[in-house]
Amino acid sequence: MSSLLKKIGWTLTAAAILYGAWLMLLLTLPYTAFEKYTDFLITKQRVYPIRHWRISFYLHVFVSISVLITGLLQFSKYLLDKYPRLHRNSGKIYAIVVIFLSGPSGLVMGFYANGGIYARVSFVLLSLLWIFFTAMGWRTAMQARWPEHITWMLRSYALTLSALTLRLYALLLGLMHMPLRPVTAYITISWLSWTVNLLLAELLLKRVLIKRMGIKTAVSPDGNTAAI
Repeated sequence: MSSLLKKIGWTLTAAAILYGAWLMLLLTLPYTAFEKYTDFLITKQRVYPIRHWRISFYLHVFVSISVLITGLLQFSKYLLDKYPRLHRNSGKIYAIVVIFLSGPSGLVMGFYANGGIYARVSFVLLSLLWIFFTAMGWRTAMQARWPEHITWMLRSYALTLSALTLRLYALLLGLMHMPLRPVTAYITISWLSWTVNLLLAELLLKRVLIKRMGIKTAVSPDGNTAAI
């Protein structure tokens, strides 16, 4: 029964992420017109003429959806067991896009984020951690350090999902009609969108994911949990 519930939970989680990715695609399509007054860009008229910001924005918008899908594939034990080449190739695509495209473009955008210095610090820190976690995930995979690889990739994907949770929190705040100033609400959302994800990732690491991928854990003499 417990195993069945876990499978249902993972299936529902994957379905929710795929649905979120579909919604993100729908939000992205209007930007293919490259019109400066499209949706979110209306709030960025002051920085839109800045070439490196504009390039970073379109790059981030158009390629980042791919990491939602390729990242999700990394956590399928079925694919890992039956189609290891697909697992490796999707992982390479994920790492390359995050480290060289989505991460750096998000970093540039972070320096110009709405919400002032507090929101900018949040988005810059998010981008730096995203790149670092992904690079560590790639490095540990190349070194066949699988327990560490899983750990870093889960942290990386938790930050990837901030694209979805940011919009979810914005929706929830709107529905709850909380008495917050727009700037305060945006700053709050900017931090919640990734810190909560990272906290949940840390809670999952030892209890669910490592066991699900078939890796045993042991407690070292100093009391720390170590993978074997």
